Amino acid sequence: MNNWGLKIIDYYIIKKFLGTFFFALILIIGIAVIFDLSEKLDDFITKGASLKKIIFDYYLNFIPYFAVLFSSLFTFISVIFFTSKMAYNTEIIAMLNSGMSFRRLLYPYFISAFILSAFSFGLSNYVIPKANIKRFAFEEAYFRNHPFNYEKQDIHKQVEPGVFIYMQSFSNSSSTGYKFSMEKFEGQKLTSKLMADYIQWDSIRNKWTIRNYYIRKMAGLKESVTRGDKIDTTLNLRPEEFKRRDNFVEAMSIGELNRYIKTLTMEGADNINLYKIEREKRLAFPFSTFILTLIGVTLSTRKVRGGIGVHIGTGLSLSFAYILFMQFSQQFAISGTLSPLLAAWIPNIIFAFISFYLYWIAPK
Repeated sequence: MNNWGLKIIDYYIIKKFLGTFFFALILIIGIAVIFDLSEKLDDFITKGASLKKIIFDYYLNFIPYFAVLFSSLFTFISVIFFTSKMAYNTEIIAMLNSGMSFRRLLYPYFISAFILSAFSFGLSNYVIPKANIKRFAFEEAYFRNHPFNYEKQDIHKQVEPGVFIYMQSFSNSSSTGYKFSMEKFEGQKLTSKLMADYIQWDSIRNKWTIRNYYIRKMAGLKESVTRGDKIDTTLNLRPEEFKRRDNFVEAMSIGELNRYIKTLTMEGADNINLYKIEREKRLAFPFSTFILTLIGVTLSTRKVRGGIGVHIGTGLSLSFAYILFMQFSQQFAISGTLSPLLAAWIPNIIFAFISFYLYWIAPK
């Protein structure tokens, strides 16, 4: 025994847990890479992607994303697989008969779960966002087919406090917004409104050029109207914001994501829940490792007819149920039915109750 209170049996379980997890991870990732390569190989060859870029810019950055995406499933399978083998080899019975309590048996499992949850949290919030920047850039160059030659419709944004803009449509190919308007408020009072046929980004001067405009200014009971053909202006807005993919948030660290949510809140964006869910999910998902570990241990420590296959089948069913439930709760949050915080944590709360029930009825 050492200062941490760990015994040889604890090291044995931790080694089995982590060893099985990373073995399953490497095996499944290898299969996933083969299938992904077979699907995209024609695009890579057609667009001239070099072997070095395919390996280091794409797949080396694809692996961490895939690892975290299915880490809960790998955790469950790992726990059930090696614990079931221990149970059928009567190792669990020997431990309990030696005086070890079932609660004490869980100690090395939760140490392993802590290591894996820290591993998942670090990857999700710091490693994967940087890796996704390179992966997305590779996909744009060698896999996607001209993704930004389209228009966005009905754009409403608050570009700074009290300043709201509207565009009927925005063309990414020409960086031009059509039927543009800008309103300025002081408190609840409208002080000026600009309307124009279109607004275009000048990449040389880094400014917006407004065409065929008129400005209506209100000062108490007095009003004035100014018309013109052309005017330059600076807005807290760049055309790159309209060229972002829906998954661009996956390339943000947790700090960048928090700052972006603050910006969207200031702008009065209507899709802010989508990004709040991503933030809450990054915090809630690593915690699921502890819950799924407890469920896996309580299920696999008893012998049942059908052997390890029954345990693995039950574990896979619960894992997919957890993932499916998380997807459902996210959709409710996007629609506004649930708060993002509650949507991210409801699967953990429900499966925590399941894990405590299984722990309560587990043979001790």
